[in-house]
Amino acid sequence: MVSLSSSRMIQLLQGHIQPAGHRSCKTRLVTKDGHCNIEFGNIEYSNHFAYLVDFWTTFVEIRWRFVLLLFVGSFTGSWFIFSLLWYWIAKSNGDLTGQNRTDGHVQCVDNVNGLTTAFLYSLETQTTIGYGGRALTGHCAGTVALIIIQSLIGVFINCFMCGVILAKISLPKKRSKTVTFSNTAVICLKKGSLCLLIRVANLRKTLLIGSQIYGKLLRTTTTPDGETIILDQVDIDFMVDAGKDNLFFVCPLTLYHVIDRSSPFYELSADSLHQQDFELVVFLDGTAESTSSFCQVRTSYIPQEIQWGHSFLPIISRTKTGKYRVDFSNFSKSVRVTTPHCVRCFETDSEQRNHNSHNQENHSKQEKLGIDNMGFQVIDIHDSVDITKM
Repeated sequence: MVSLSSSRMIQLLQGHIQPAGHRSCKTRLVTKDGHCNIEFGNIEYSNHFAYLVDFWTTFVEIRWRFVLLLFVGSFTGSWFIFSLLWYWIAKSNGDLTGQNRTDGHVQCVDNVNGLTTAFLYSLETQTTIGYGGRALTGHCAGTVALIIIQSLIGVFINCFMCGVILAKISLPKKRSKTVTFSNTAVICLKKGSLCLLIRVANLRKTLLIGSQIYGKLLRTTTTPDGETIILDQVDIDFMVDAGKDNLFFVCPLTLYHVIDRSSPFYELSADSLHQQDFELVVFLDGTAESTSSFCQVRTSYIPQEIQWGHSFLPIISRTKTGKYRVDFSNFSKSVRVTTPHCVRCFETDSEQRNHNSHNQENHSKQEKLGIDNMGFQVIDIHDSVDITKM
């Protein structure tokens, strides 16, 4: 009995206690595919009507299952509502089957003698099918007004639903699905500086015009006044060798952030990196060349997804025919490289090397110029010295 209770307690603890990496994944604000993991609570009930006021954006942003449900419900509901009106007109005029009709009775709508036929006539009217079996007789003024109203409402529903579906299909966020970031980030030496590197690739041959890359570091900080700020945002500047704005995004690019004294990663080291609690969100803004629509691609990295002392493998090569080839199998793969343990260590080594090189330069200059000997005496050589001639 004791063993069962102990095993049950261990299972409960394992279910609630998870490694640090799993905890960070749960608290990630931006998922790897760019969705924001946030919810709004305690919103006043009156504020929900703002979604109805901005109904167009609401319908464009809802899921496809609800769009299809709205599509079917709007048409079917309008057909049924107008079928009840046609049925009421037919019943008021005595056109239904079983009603007592007098001699010379004139129907408002031919062949509408029940609810089913009224529904069929409503469907034929709104979809402009016109099979020819049911039609207005023109003897009732109410039928003329009703068919005008139904035709106008049918056109409005058609235009609205076509606009929603077209806008939803052409959403710019669908273009962002063809832009991908590397699964991990790396920290290594680049151009004589310790840098944080990330890869990004455009999977389409069409370009993203005017691309801009930047990042935000999200972390919990405490002000000198003792105030705790959750999700405090710090700007992170990313660049490529060609700059950081208006990139020629035709092949995968390697973004890098220089870790210097102004960087929020300055205090990190290889040992303390995975013990930190932050989230690095990277943004790529651009305009699709084919549709001229502005889109934003984003992803995030937690400390467990940053590899210290690694460098990305090369992925661009040239074929025998002269074309450039991108091997995406190595897109997120990295290899270990020699990297300083921390930024301060790298700066100390650099200063030491500069100091040693400076001393070596001074020593070499002294050797070339020589050393003055103050005790050296100059002796004059007189012309009386015999010179042996051969």
